[in-house]
Amino acid sequence: MKKHKVIRKAVQSVWGFLTNGYIPGFLKGTIYEGPLKRFCVPGMNCYSCPGALGACPIGAMQSLFDARRRKFAFYVVGFLATIGLLVGRFICGWLCLFGLIEEFLYMIPTPKIKVPEKIDKVLRYTKYVVLLVLVFLLPFFYRSSYGAGDPFFCKYLCPVGTLEGGIPLVLLASGMREAIGSLFRWKFAILIVCILSSIFIYRPFCKYLCPLGAFYALFQKVSILRLHFDGSACVNCGACSKVCKMNVNPVKNANSAECIRCGECVKACPKKALSFKNFKK
Repeated sequence: MKKHKVIRKAVQSVWGFLTNGYIPGFLKGTIYEGPLKRFCVPGMNCYSCPGALGACPIGAMQSLFDARRRKFAFYVVGFLATIGLLVGRFICGWLCLFGLIEEFLYMIPTPKIKVPEKIDKVLRYTKYVVLLVLVFLLPFFYRSSYGAGDPFFCKYLCPVGTLEGGIPLVLLASGMREAIGSLFRWKFAILIVCILSSIFIYRPFCKYLCPLGAFYALFQKVSILRLHFDGSACVNCGACSKVCKMNVNPVKNANSAECIRCGECVKACPKKALSFKNFKK
């Protein structure tokens, strides 16, 4: 089990370095604008991060929406749908850098908070509201004074952009420090809330606010990569549900929309009743 956790965090760390490995950006306080930025990475990763080599899918999706012409971001939506159909929320558990940061914060030795089940279930729907309203509806239909749409999620809510893009650029570029206003302070406050809550609650942004996780969750039950439960091998020991920090019971719902497919339940099962298989098998 411990070895599996180390491997997963190592994969997350290496992926984070590969997708944010533009060293000159950190040295000069600039943003990489080369050909790789035309492509989206599959996880949350701010376009404005000085080290970012690819574009964030949520940010790219909003930037391609044209409120004047009702132009839809078919390329990005198709890209994300393909990933969802292939692996579901596997990206959340294995490749998301912000998710890794949340996990490291949760490892700080403090008393942990268990959100009451009734409240937790309601809060889980918040990320779908964020996806629908802030990512799709408002950028697509709202027109600013210039006639264009606004990237509402990136501009007003996303803590990933503040951590990976906003703060580094403010620290590295003097011109950015002079431009700090109320919007940056608002986003910084949201980031602080996310950081503090991550110390006591496991991956709260992923559970309650992340629109990318919400999008992948829509394909969880039909994706090719699936979690298979063998009822004949299960002895109802409860080891799988106890180890799941996303509060999923694989015995009742092996492919829950809330499962990030980290694989810890598979490793915890003493009878090998859980395994990853493709859809056909």
